[in-house]
Amino acid sequence: MMVAKEHLMQFGIRPSVQRVAVMHYLLTHRTHPTVDEIYTALAKEIPTLSRTTIYNTLHLLCEHGAALALCIDGINAHFDGFTHPHAHFMCTCCGKVYDVDLDDASFVKRNTPHNASHITDAQLYYKGVCVDCAAKKSN
Repeated sequence: MMVAKEHLMQFGIRPSVQRVAVMHYLLTHRTHPTVDEIYTALAKEIPTLSRTTIYNTLHLLCEHGAALALCIDGINAHFDGFTHPHAHFMCTCCGKVYDVDLDDASFVKRNTPHNASHITDAQLYYKGVCVDCAAKKSN
């Protein structure tokens, strides 16, 4: 939990019990959870927690750059606590979202439009069938 608290402070966010818990969840669960998934996981530990608090906390984290909001499936917002440049892959069978490392950190710089003075967000999504689902289909 200390890492989550330090992470929040690094982004200028005042730590509270709820904020630390949400940030900790994002940093320790690389599953790109939705608001409902985070709520279900944390409500056991913090019985006074509400979905509204989760939503507002995630909005604050994204606003300050401490988390990313992904709209990869077109239905639910998924959240990612890792904000370094990377892409995402969503399996169209099981719905899981995976991180895709960009081999070269200069990828973003090389692909920035020349007429852009300041980029505030860039998302690269891949969709297809994951290895696990492909293996199940071939059996």
